[in-house]
Amino acid sequence: MTTRVEASHFSIKIMCHEWSRIANGNRQEKKPLVVCFGEMLIDFVPTVGGVSLAEAPGFKKAAGGAPANVAVGISRLGGSSAFIGKVGEDEFGYLLAEILKQNNVDNSGMRFDHGARTALAFVTLRADGEREFLFFRNPSADMLLHESELDVNLLKKASIFHYGSISLIEEPCRSAHLAAMDIAKKSGSILSYDPNLRLPLWPSEEAARKGIMSIWNKADIIKISEEEISFLTCGKDPYDDKVVLEELFHPNLKLLVVTEGSEGCRYYTKNFKGRVAGVKVKPVDTTGAGDAFVSGMLTGLASNLNLYEDEKKLREALLFANACGAITVMERGAIPALPTREAVLRILPKVAS
Repeated sequence: MTTRVEASHFSIKIMCHEWSRIANGNRQEKKPLVVCFGEMLIDFVPTVGGVSLAEAPGFKKAAGGAPANVAVGISRLGGSSAFIGKVGEDEFGYLLAEILKQNNVDNSGMRFDHGARTALAFVTLRADGEREFLFFRNPSADMLLHESELDVNLLKKASIFHYGSISLIEEPCRSAHLAAMDIAKKSGSILSYDPNLRLPLWPSEEAARKGIMSIWNKADIIKISEEEISFLTCGKDPYDDKVVLEELFHPNLKLLVVTEGSEGCRYYTKNFKGRVAGVKVKPVDTTGAGDAFVSGMLTGLASNLNLYEDEKKLREALLFANACGAITVMERGAIPALPTREAVLRILPKVAS
């Protein structure tokens, strides 16, 4: 494996020109579809930072759920996306379906459960912008999606099928998740996995570790955080390339990306590895930053399905993804903070200045 140097100011200018060209090209051309599977919920975020839930004077309501965030993020960036999942047949569920529609996300794969409520999550913001979660889902509608409710035709249209691990926790959603992966894979989709560890939702740490790893070897693309590496490897050094390659890089994997927050990300393929610097901003709320990063990465992949074979183009796409994440942390909430392509292109030239 080889490691490349950081992008120069000149290469960033070229990259911005290329992203603009793609954005302003033939808009009638059919774009590769990214189908996102899993949970969608309502996040309640305190109106002030650095306080506990009990101390919060009020909350801002925002749509959330990692797979849904990614679907909206891709659409905001000019891509084509769809969401498959289940919400309650209630006002929050209808609101979430409408938010997807307003953001040009295909919501035809959504299902509504009349017996269970839409999931809620209260998210505390510490002084450093990091989050703590309190979930209300016992059970929530997203856990009750059945295999028979899957939109098979939509799955077969996917160029990329993206998912997390929360939908693996309970039946019947787990079986629906596995069936959706199988349909997408057999139809030629690239499988994209972001484990998105949420320990409070799992019965135990061991159950979480086992559940997340149960589908690990089926993914083509995996995005993971430093914290998740430590968890999945039982405390091994997340910065050690040897740990990442020996413990987490499997033979079928095309690309493994490790996010490091404001420090940027690392990437690993069968032929090369390296690091791309982050975009420095003052964080307000890190909710949705990882999802914004995935949105940027998958938007690049959708425009070039062999992106992981070209290190220069991969690095450009990951720098773009880093900028997506950086913009998102400057506003509270996940979906409300997700950037447009124009916002990302405005911030990128400042990276090397």
